[in-house]
Amino acid sequence: MAFSGPVEPIDLEDDELARCLREADVPALLSTLVQLTGDLSLLPTGSAERGWLHQEQGGLSPAGQDAVRALALRVLSDLRDRGVPPDLSPPDPGLLHAVSSWLMGRDTSDLMPLLMEQVVPSGTDSGAPPWTLDATAAQDFRVVIVGAGPSGLLAARRLSQAGVPFVVYEKNADVGGTWLENVYPGCRVDVPSHLYTFASATRTDWPEHFCSQEELLGYFRQFAEEFGLYEHIRFRSEVTAARWDEQRREWALEVRTGRGPVRDRARAVVTAVGQLNRPRLPDIPGRDLFAGPAFHSSRWDASVDFTSKRVAVIGTGASAFQFVPEIAGTARELLVFQRTPPWMRPSPDYGKPLSEGALWLFRHVPHYAMWYRFVLAAPGLQGSPWVVDPAYPVSERAVSEENERVRAALVQAMRAQLSDAPELLARVIPGYPVGAKRVVRDNGRWFATLKRDDVTLVTDPITEIDAGGLRTADGTRYPADVIVYATGFRADRFLESMSVTGRGGADLHKSWNGDARAYLGMSVPGFPNFFCLYGPNTNLVGQGNSILFFSECAVTYLMDALRNLSGPGRSCMEVRRDVHDHYNAWIDEATRERAWGWTSVRTWYVNEHGRSPQNWPFSALEYWRRTRAVDPGDYLMD
Repeated sequence: MAFSGPVEPIDLEDDELARCLREADVPALLSTLVQLTGDLSLLPTGSAERGWLHQEQGGLSPAGQDAVRALALRVLSDLRDRGVPPDLSPPDPGLLHAVSSWLMGRDTSDLMPLLMEQVVPSGTDSGAPPWTLDATAAQDFRVVIVGAGPSGLLAARRLSQAGVPFVVYEKNADVGGTWLENVYPGCRVDVPSHLYTFASATRTDWPEHFCSQEELLGYFRQFAEEFGLYEHIRFRSEVTAARWDEQRREWALEVRTGRGPVRDRARAVVTAVGQLNRPRLPDIPGRDLFAGPAFHSSRWDASVDFTSKRVAVIGTGASAFQFVPEIAGTARELLVFQRTPPWMRPSPDYGKPLSEGALWLFRHVPHYAMWYRFVLAAPGLQGSPWVVDPAYPVSERAVSEENERVRAALVQAMRAQLSDAPELLARVIPGYPVGAKRVVRDNGRWFATLKRDDVTLVTDPITEIDAGGLRTADGTRYPADVIVYATGFRADRFLESMSVTGRGGADLHKSWNGDARAYLGMSVPGFPNFFCLYGPNTNLVGQGNSILFFSECAVTYLMDALRNLSGPGRSCMEVRRDVHDHYNAWIDEATRERAWGWTSVRTWYVNEHGRSPQNWPFSALEYWRRTRAVDPGDYLMD
């Protein structure tokens, strides 16, 4: 594993090079050729070629694809034969605008500031803070980060670059957060690997299109190692309480460690504890009476041998989609209890390795990895099919014409897989709009597993659990030896593991009352110098991009906040109540116009108050725009 550095020389003869080019993503390859040659006339014209967002290889005809590959062979052979190092500087604004507009099928003038930051050669760190803390100020300016998952590691990296003293408290024994904790069979990311990286630390040697938990954990370990972060992290140390000391204008923290309680103080606190790390167990009568092994998928018990066991899996969300096919065939019988079926997005590359040709292209073709990453990210910069169209006959079937088209395409893909098992169709096709619940990746294994003779899909609600099995509403009792709960997380219970006390003794959790809110997902009135990463309403829902992009946006804002806070004569900053409330009213209004805010289906996106404290209802671009810099007028500073 290695972070991307300079590309390696082209070392193949023409016939081998041609074979590798057959593995290329054609839109990314064509964009690369335009940059290498500076010839904008290479970009096709006409709408047919612009449908790449929804069509394989950009909707280019086979002849059109061959023409792009033939041109690439000529250009790359020439680079090889001349032995002249290619220009690896970022694309100039004119070329970037032309290529991105062609790729996205629209004028991208509004995206240019973002693209000039994100579409850069490997090894470029365009997000580095443009300031460093004065050595004198650093003597009494210290930051505590809670959590060494992806967001916490990025914040630590940026604080280190800015010369800000900091410490990271992590409850686990290593970095990685969710990628350290989730070790169930088949665990992998459902965002393309090349997109699930920090822009400043990309990789070109990901072995799979959607990499496994082990690969991702290795990535974050390497990130911490390469940037010297381990020395700042205190492992097996859980922050249990944070209290604002008004007299000293700083936070007092209590930390539980294996060596006993520790107290600490900091000018600012940054929480990076994630949303999906506190298991949610279903409230089923008799749950504690079960005599066999029973555990949540995120607390996988590797000591349990499924061989010859009757295994009951409760839940059919993202984790079940990954581990159920893995344990089927090992268990004597597998019972899958489904409350609500998920929508499934066809993803034939899910779980598949990248070809040797594709890996060679990433390592050897200048700019190809950069444009490939942009091709993956671009859909997240567009609108989404989850938006309610009031002019459309909105129903639990669909919320817009586009949403109906997506629904029809997904149903068609599901029907094709179940032509030999039509009895399953009515039980697996959702009765709610696409986007109202999390859409899962479908590589064909889920339905293949449900069709096995030793697998039973149960859709009647579970009414009770006893020592040896489960009973459903129709009166059927299902004997079981093992229960695995794939029932999600307490995603709406932000910072549940720690108490936070702000100005005047205000209790954060009492203030939220189970309905967390924050300005930009980061700042809460009454809690100065306190910032959340992956906080309320920052869960990205849509096509393309990843939560790591949101982490980058939030950390950019955090660093600018700390720059303001470290200025002379300033000891605290607190978001204004009116700013916070106006922002959250804007979020709530938009949420009501999204599939998950409109539907009546039960979804973890919506809490007991009927509100979504998790999801960001707009595009990734909108969050990027709002987190470029702090507006001092949004805060009370003194």
